[in-house]
Amino acid sequence: MPHTIAERRAAFRALHAQGCFVLPNPWDVGSARMLQHLGFAALASTSSGYAWSTGRPDYAVTRDDVLQHLGALCAAVNLPVNADFESGFAASPEEVAANVELAVHTGVAGLSIEDREIGVEAGLYEKPLAVERIRAARAAIDATGCDVLLVARTEGLLTDPASLGTAIDKLQAFAEAGADCLYAPGVRKAEDIAAMVRALAPKPVNVLIMDPGMTAAELADLGVRRISVGGALARVGWGALLPAMQQMKAGSFAGLAAAMPGGELNRIFGGL
Repeated sequence: MPHTIAERRAAFRALHAQGCFVLPNPWDVGSARMLQHLGFAALASTSSGYAWSTGRPDYAVTRDDVLQHLGALCAAVNLPVNADFESGFAASPEEVAANVELAVHTGVAGLSIEDREIGVEAGLYEKPLAVERIRAARAAIDATGCDVLLVARTEGLLTDPASLGTAIDKLQAFAEAGADCLYAPGVRKAEDIAAMVRALAPKPVNVLIMDPGMTAAELADLGVRRISVGGALARVGWGALLPAMQQMKAGSFAGLAAAMPGGELNRIFGGL
């Protein structure tokens, strides 16, 4: 297992060179350490999962909140961590570059930048500005001398599932601007995933699981390089917790019967 930051970054880049791997998304230090215990090769933060853990909705956390969170994740595990850095917490390419530099210094091995327009519901930056933002992020990473993987995301398929061609066109432009890995959350049909992989080859493609019935083997056969789940693990946790809370409010403690034994948790975390 890699231990130094440089070793983690090298291991993370190697994971993108061939094959397919699952990149789960912890929302806090405990879930990150549990995923390390289970043997995953790398982790990625989740903006939504982290926001919910602080009692806020997605996109309501600040840049400094996220920088502190990323630093805590990187310090808690010996695995590469990919940062969900939202839209870079800035609009202009210059400000994005400055924020990306700060994120690199938290110890992350990868970092994603979205084309979601800050403060505009379901709004996306137009392609020219979105590309300049990715180019600025690339330059900022290179200026640090750190081998951090740049992931470029377009969010259009989340609001318009039929806009596959537009998403691919944007991702191709991001690749030319220096992105190492491409990501369009919302793509779900096997034929669309395969088309995206072909159009972006040889660059690796990340797919967000939208259909829980799809397997890692199926995605690997489509040429997908890495698979993430976004805030889904956090939602699984909330989905189990809320009914137990509701039962307790009604006077029943039956929901606590499914709890993981404290001794087992202590053994896991004590052995890390």
